[in-house]
Amino acid sequence: MPTHQAVRVQSAAGPLELVDVETQPPGRDEVRIAVTACGICGTDREFVNGGFPNMSWPLTPGHEIAGRIAELGDGVEEFKVGDRVAVGWFGGCCYHCDPCRKGMFINCVDGKVPSWHYPGGYAESVTVPANALARIPSGLTDVEAAPLGCAGVTTYNALRHTKALPGDRVAILGVGGLGHLGVQFARAMGFETIAIARGAGKAEDAKKLGAHHYIDSSSGDVSQALQALGGATVVLGTVGNSQAMAGTVGGLAPQGELVTIGVTADPLPISPVQLITPGVRIVGHASGTSKEVEDTMHFAVLSGVRAWIEELPLSQAAEGYAALERGRAHYRTVLTM
Repeated sequence: MPTHQAVRVQSAAGPLELVDVETQPPGRDEVRIAVTACGICGTDREFVNGGFPNMSWPLTPGHEIAGRIAELGDGVEEFKVGDRVAVGWFGGCCYHCDPCRKGMFINCVDGKVPSWHYPGGYAESVTVPANALARIPSGLTDVEAAPLGCAGVTTYNALRHTKALPGDRVAILGVGGLGHLGVQFARAMGFETIAIARGAGKAEDAKKLGAHHYIDSSSGDVSQALQALGGATVVLGTVGNSQAMAGTVGGLAPQGELVTIGVTADPLPISPVQLITPGVRIVGHASGTSKEVEDTMHFAVLSGVRAWIEELPLSQAAEGYAALERGRAHYRTVLTM
């Protein structure tokens, strides 16, 4: 049996170890990808620490995957060996459950996520369902494409499904792995873009990313600052902090919306009266399907939006993950094979 190198975590909260593992050939409706790049995402912490139900060990993290198809399983006709493809949080769907039959593939009852339901992309090879594949356009390198499979599609897809129109004020809460892409996408979509982060340290980066305004959340009331600018049609909450997200609701314009994509289990401290009188709403947004990942990459090529990336070889995956854990990671770290 052929083998390849992969990063494994033997049990919850265990160390990341580079080991040789058996290479899994593709089954029916699957492909095997020779991985060239894989992003390190904040959600990888939840996987490494066993934060999702029904996890199995050992685990290989990674759900921001880019590479080339190395093998085709039976029944795969729409792709060929050598195709450049990406796989993000959306790692496949069943097409048979009620959500799938309604076209809600991201809500598939039997949906799959790389590293949760099959080994992820911190590896030289990964075997995935063919319906998880997004074609990488020629205008992007594999390293540029990898983060767009999760961080990119989550921010882009969330913004384009709001009711905000070009010229409307859109605030991005958080200038980090998700938020730095959200600011770029908001600017590229023609919104008056407001970046919100803690401290003055992110102000210069926010402006470079395209923000028209910067709000330091540690220097005053965020809602008041938003209202001083005229109120936001949309706030995109990219930070995993319920208190920070709730602190923006008073800054929404009438019938505005807070879109939550920053993951946290903590309750949102919001009262109904905050929603009822101005008619605002709070919605959650999941990532995006393989087609929506393709849409994201296409828009990135058109607009010039790119993740700010630090590259590390697969052999330094543990170091890259440790930097994420300490909160010292670059906006996006991408492992290269």
